[in-house]
Amino acid sequence: MAETIRIETLVDAPLDTVWTAYTDPAHITRWNFASDDWCCPSAENDLRVGGTYKARMEAKDKSFGFGFDFGAVYEEVAPKERLVYIIGDGRRVQVDFTPESGGVRVTTTFEAEGVHPVEMQRDGWQAILDNFGRHAEKV
Repeated sequence: MAETIRIETLVDAPLDTVWTAYTDPAHITRWNFASDDWCCPSAENDLRVGGTYKARMEAKDKSFGFGFDFGAVYEEVAPKERLVYIIGDGRRVQVDFTPESGGVRVTTTFEAEGVHPVEMQRDGWQAILDNFGRHAEKV
């Protein structure tokens, strides 16, 4: 059984703003990368059970080949509360949006894959979530 990894960030913005910034492809392309030397040139999001999510990630200098596509199929969509999806390799991801004092806590729980160290996976996903939080606070 795969280890479960949990990451979170507190976003100082209203729930409507946080939800839109997280789910709208026009916003996804502005935050869905772990560092400034990467980018997300395209994203698609069919936000319904059975709908697909796809985001292209690329190194800006093309040093990592031509990048990769991150794809998933939604298993649960509870607007402004929760998203559950299965990514291409079969792992399950859950994202919760919880309003609290100071903003909205976004918590992502996902199954670790068996190739890279757990710490590396946690750090990479956390960097993307932190990038999301910074973006959402500017919207």
